[in-house]
Amino acid sequence: MTQALAKEVPQEEGEGGSRRSSWGLLLTAGLGGTLVALYAVATPFVTPALRKVCLPFVPATAAQIQNVLRMLENRSGSLVDIGSGDGRIVIAAAKKGFQAVGYELNPWLVWYSRYRAWRDGVHQNTKFYISDLWKMPQLEKKLEEELECNARIIACRFPFPCWIPDHTTGEGIDTVWAYDLKHSRGCETKSLEVTPETES
Repeated sequence: MTQALAKEVPQEEGEGGSRRSSWGLLLTAGLGGTLVALYAVATPFVTPALRKVCLPFVPATAAQIQNVLRMLENRSGSLVDIGSGDGRIVIAAAKKGFQAVGYELNPWLVWYSRYRAWRDGVHQNTKFYISDLWKMPQLEKKLEEELECNARIIACRFPFPCWIPDHTTGEGIDTVWAYDLKHSRGCETKSLEVTPETES
């Protein structure tokens, strides 16, 4: 009897050890999978912060969107948002009838913007592209050369360094600057002539 008990005890310890080993492998695999998933999700958000010029993603506020839409009053056509983030301004402009395009470095934000546009029913009036703003040298010059004479450029949070804005609204992070190309190019624009009323 003593020999039989002595042989059974090590077998039970062996089964318990293999159970612990199984749980250890599962725990390690779960933790490893979680870390890989976090890395995959966080990398597109962290990588821009490691760039030479860092512009972190800060969502547009409701006040900022209203300021942009105020600058677009009595206008129509197309709108391009460079650094569109999660697409809030592009989607708001599309709801007002603009054909709106957003360019964003972060692919996760581009995919999320496309989803939001689809969810809000404006996906036919919007397009979002993954593009690096910093690969566009001399942005001001490029915009002056390629945009139509009646184009209005609106900057949010970061004004253009060499241009003088034609209109400004908001304050703090909600400040919006508008630049009309007709003024910087000296374009001839047809304007309604106002004739003074004569008293009879």
